[in-house]
Amino acid sequence: MSATPSLVWFRDDLRMADHPALHAAAERGAPVLCIYVRHDGVDGLRALGGASQWWLHHSLSALGKDLAKAGASLHLLQGDPRNIIPALAAACGASHVFWTRRYGASEIAIDRTVKETLAAQGVEAVSFNGQLLREPWEVKTKAGEPMKVFTPYWRASQALGEPAPPLPAPRKLAAALLPDDAPGRMQLSDWNLLPQKPDWAGGLRETFSPGEAGARKQLSRFLEQGLKRYANERDFAGENVTSMLAPHLRFGEITPRQIWAAARHAEAAGQASAKDVAKFLSEVGWREFSYSLLFHNPLLATKNFNVNFDAFPWGEPNALHLRAWQKGMTGYPMVDAGMRELWHTGYMHNRVRMIAASFLIKHLMIDWRRGEEWFWDTLCDADPANNAASWQWVAGSGADAAPYFRVFNPMIQGAKFDPDGTYVRRWIPGLSRLESKFIHAPWEAPVELLAKAGVKLGVTYPLPLVDHPAARERALQAFAALKGQAAPG
Repeated sequence: MSATPSLVWFRDDLRMADHPALHAAAERGAPVLCIYVRHDGVDGLRALGGASQWWLHHSLSALGKDLAKAGASLHLLQGDPRNIIPALAAACGASHVFWTRRYGASEIAIDRTVKETLAAQGVEAVSFNGQLLREPWEVKTKAGEPMKVFTPYWRASQALGEPAPPLPAPRKLAAALLPDDAPGRMQLSDWNLLPQKPDWAGGLRETFSPGEAGARKQLSRFLEQGLKRYANERDFAGENVTSMLAPHLRFGEITPRQIWAAARHAEAAGQASAKDVAKFLSEVGWREFSYSLLFHNPLLATKNFNVNFDAFPWGEPNALHLRAWQKGMTGYPMVDAGMRELWHTGYMHNRVRMIAASFLIKHLMIDWRRGEEWFWDTLCDADPANNAASWQWVAGSGADAAPYFRVFNPMIQGAKFDPDGTYVRRWIPGLSRLESKFIHAPWEAPVELLAKAGVKLGVTYPLPLVDHPAARERALQAFAALKGQAAPG
């Protein structure tokens, strides 16, 4: 066994399997010191939202237990990693430091500084791609430029061949000791990541099991129940067809390579059609595309990708409208059901995310960044690339974005993707007895039917916050003016 320890710096990769950095440390055969450094706020790093903090607590706890079974320990530290990592490497005599790459500008700058400092100390620092199928710089146009349209991006990515197979988890690790004077030592409880007064996380606990084992279980459930129906039914909000793997991916409890390999295996075994698998993997592709956008556009969460949208007259948001949207009280059931699902579970069905986002931006004329901030705080899967790219897509300001004149009609979307009102009834119990014909537009129901269903508009359920035709026309006029075009008829 080598005498010099290896240091593995965990970040958004809280797992043991298919972990190239941990695998490299195990392959050295030396003692391994596994650490996680909390460094919110360092050099502009964005602090996690409330739901993500809840997830992080449980994910770190699960990883610590998994590492302990293999003979190692997870040590928690807090502070600036540009100081902590080199100091810790020197204190424990580490000759190698391994980590998984990150793709935000602040994260890249921090990692570069750490690597340079370690090199000056004679410590070898090695980073790995453990989060994506392809690095953001690997998929380019023929001219060598970053791609701005998803379909050719995904086609070019697939043309690079099948991803490498996932790596196994190390079965046995020799633990290196954390020096007594290690800087920034913390206990998980010191971080107060869990909500207490009030404890609003009951719905999150009911919905998810953070950690690598929970990710594997969720993938198995999806492969058995959802994948074979995915292509045709994924947009139906009342069906249990989506993978719900997004939070596990966001915290690196599972990797795209593992998902890819499992989906291909299911296809080969006849458990799902090629159409279903292709559609599902294309959604993994959208995540890849979003990370490419983030890498090449570091201000994706705060700056319009399409700079023409900088001239859009958002103004100050109507505080009452914003609050009604956040609380699921807009009077449009499909929007409200989604926002209530989000608040209760830390998750929202993907189709409904688009409907809810479109409503905020185009019906209420509120800047997409306010929605992105709310999702960042309330989504367990609040991802620095996906969240920002998706909001910009709906706004029309992003790459390969929805056209500006596409204004989701909540009633039509509800009737199409929740035809029996299953989703709305689940999240808005006060409308559960209303006939399906009126479930997405209760204000159109006759008074006697509302009374029979126990619905009193404006009391038990709000009246529409804005009039849809008028709001749509206002949005079209504003967006058309931005484009210098006449609004569509």
